[in-house]
Amino acid sequence: MALRTLNAKNAAALDKELMSDGAFSVDQLMELAGLAVSQVVYQLQPLQKGRRVLVACGPGNNGGDGLVAARHLWHYGYQPTMYYPKQSKNELYQRLSKQLKDLDIPFTEDFDAALKQTDHVVDSIFGFSFSGEVREPFPKVIEALRDTKVPVLAVDAPSSWNIEDGPPDSGPGKGFMPEALISLTAPKPLVQWFKGRHFIGGRFLSKAVAEKYDLDVPPYQGIDQIVEVGTEGQRL
Repeated sequence: MALRTLNAKNAAALDKELMSDGAFSVDQLMELAGLAVSQVVYQLQPLQKGRRVLVACGPGNNGGDGLVAARHLWHYGYQPTMYYPKQSKNELYQRLSKQLKDLDIPFTEDFDAALKQTDHVVDSIFGFSFSGEVREPFPKVIEALRDTKVPVLAVDAPSSWNIEDGPPDSGPGKGFMPEALISLTAPKPLVQWFKGRHFIGGRFLSKAVAEKYDLDVPPYQGIDQIVEVGTEGQRL
């Protein structure tokens, strides 16, 4: 049986509940999400296959997950490079960015050049709250992600995909199919169109919350923050 999905409306409501009744802070949830993303990179791109990781971050929470993931990747021994063209002035994101700069992790404005010098890409540009048109400077970035031969891991959603309706019929994201996807907390409806490797991450839901939102908690093993699942939701 396929894992039950979480639509955009319920995903937003769940986040709100976790940060109120659940007593989580946004920092804490972002830290857990970014940690899960870093573990997927470690599984997909072992250090011996190449240490260079390009992390493309958008201005919202999805980009914050990428910032956190990059810090963990650096500590694992990777060499992350950040593409973060619309840096948020929010104090949380400013702190996350400073943590990376204190590690001498480079920030670049030239995505195409960085893409030619990396072994793996993390797409943390747009997440489950994305809607509407892709705005500058991201159309060309998403086209580059679509066309590259470098493996791409998408965070929660391939950027430009609609959370409910999947890949766009036109625009820069048409034909964009990353090698892998990590769904945070729970899969979103778009996974029915996804054809790559699929992971679930975000090991923090209580049984009561999972039941309230009609979600399946995957069988995390040991200290793992991620589970790879097949097309029908079974653990691999």
